[in-house]
Amino acid sequence: MSDEIPVTVIARFTPAPERAAQLQALLGGMVAPTRSEPGCRLYNLFTAHGDDTEFVLIERYEDTPALEAHRASAHYKNYRAQLPDLLAKPIDVTVLAPVDVLD
Repeated sequence: MSDEIPVTVIARFTPAPERAAQLQALLGGMVAPTRSEPGCRLYNLFTAHGDDTEFVLIERYEDTPALEAHRASAHYKNYRAQLPDLLAKPIDVTVLAPVDVLD
């Protein structure tokens, strides 16, 4: 993947029993600091309407170095350290490169 093309990430989180509210708060706390990163184009948190059994982050960065900078940030490292106790299973992360995207 070239460093100069936009990178989209889809991350799916399944909360451990009784941990959905804590997980949502942790993920929600990532929104503002990540959106303020220079290379972040999009950072949105979703769940199925009326269902908190899975949370989905859809992220877009201007390029691979911007994604790498995000993963090196203090807020990212802090959030990752808190995740294990809140998850029922490992995060499902897919990193996408554009093929035909309307931007």
